[in-house]
Amino acid sequence: MESILNLLIPPASAQAAGGAGGGMGLLNLLFPIILIGAFYFLLIRPQTKRAKEHKQMVDALKKGDEIVSGGGMLGRITEVGENFVQVELAENVQIRIQKQAISSLMPKGTYKGSL
Repeated sequence: MESILNLLIPPASAQAAGGAGGGMGLLNLLFPIILIGAFYFLLIRPQTKRAKEHKQMVDALKKGDEIVSGGGMLGRITEVGENFVQVELAENVQIRIQKQAISSLMPKGTYKGSL
């Protein structure tokens, strides 16, 4: 019975007192630092770069730009406001959308070619 308990619960043994385990403390501290660095370079930095580029694109919008909205609608900007833009989707069809909802600028002529 005692051997079965020893398999399930290993007996406790005393550790030697002293500084023999000093090298493991540095290794244990190094792993989280490397992990945080990997998260920064693989996730956080590219995300902030993408957000900065999108903000620059939104700030540079002007009348006549051809855009694609976040919902996939292609149109031409007819009026630019502070927070909203008016977009012509087809002849006599215009909508107002938030500037932040614009996902990308398209090359000139894309809008005419899609009609």
